[in-house]
Amino acid sequence: MLQEVVEALAPRDGDVMVDGTFGGGGYTRALLKAARCSVIGIDRDPAAIERAAAIVREFPGRLTLVNGTFGSMLELLAARGVEAVDGIALDLGLSSDQLEEGERGFSFQLDGPLDMRMGPTGISAAGIVNTYGEQALAGLLYAYGEEERSHAIARAIVAARAKAPLTRTLELANICAKAIGRAANGIHPATRTFQALRIYVNDELGELARGLSAAEQLLKPGGRLAVVSFHSLEDRMVKRFLQERSGRVVHASRHLPPKMSNGPQASFDSPSRRAIVPGKIEVARNPRARSAKLRVGVRTAAPAIPFDAIGAGVLPEIRA
Repeated sequence: MLQEVVEALAPRDGDVMVDGTFGGGGYTRALLKAARCSVIGIDRDPAAIERAAAIVREFPGRLTLVNGTFGSMLELLAARGVEAVDGIALDLGLSSDQLEEGERGFSFQLDGPLDMRMGPTGISAAGIVNTYGEQALAGLLYAYGEEERSHAIARAIVAARAKAPLTRTLELANICAKAIGRAANGIHPATRTFQALRIYVNDELGELARGLSAAEQLLKPGGRLAVVSFHSLEDRMVKRFLQERSGRVVHASRHLPPKMSNGPQASFDSPSRRAIVPGKIEVARNPRARSAKLRVGVRTAAPAIPFDAIGAGVLPEIRA
């Protein structure tokens, strides 16, 4: 949804933009081409930063790359003397590079170590499937992957690891396939399990909550936030955030920031209540885009609302 994101952010000459999920640099390059703006690209994957040398050369002096998480935008940008920006893009999907590198462990179609970490630290997917109890595994798969057959898969994992530790992606994918069989809609039986483990391993929902809060604090009045999500858990969080920040507003005066009916002044306006989805041509060209949803918010001049206002109850509790 490259064009839609650029149009939503509407970069102008002199703007400072943030690409919080740099990946292959697609959004960054498009923003830099659209206007004489500058971009701060953030990615938690050191490999993504290393691959970006060509883009840095293409736009000398206009691109700054930072290794870190977009949930830490406030601190990362403050360390570089940046306290406010004009636009922020967040694309919450995996990059093609990550999916196509079997050694990263993200794909259930390529054999590789059962890792799934976007960065170099933290517990791997193998660490989870080999140590978490059956009930915890079932709860994790249901909460983070919305896997309705989570108990059957968790039971199969525990039975398999009793014979030998699980260390490979295809090994886990085959366990899922045997446990629940092929779905009538053709979706691979390991899809939701791999999604759940990846989200949990990388704390993606916690990262998203922190990133939305950081964006609210960084954006100037009139600054724009564009978030592309690829599954319902992410999209619900983004939708809820923008609704809480701009929903049910009362316009006492068109010259003043809108005020929420039962709370502080709204910190965002939403150009549209509906998510923007990719067109048929894009889906045909890139089947991975079929589940993408873009939501956009425009920052008002009202103060940012404390993080706890959105953080409470967002993340399911999983006990190993």
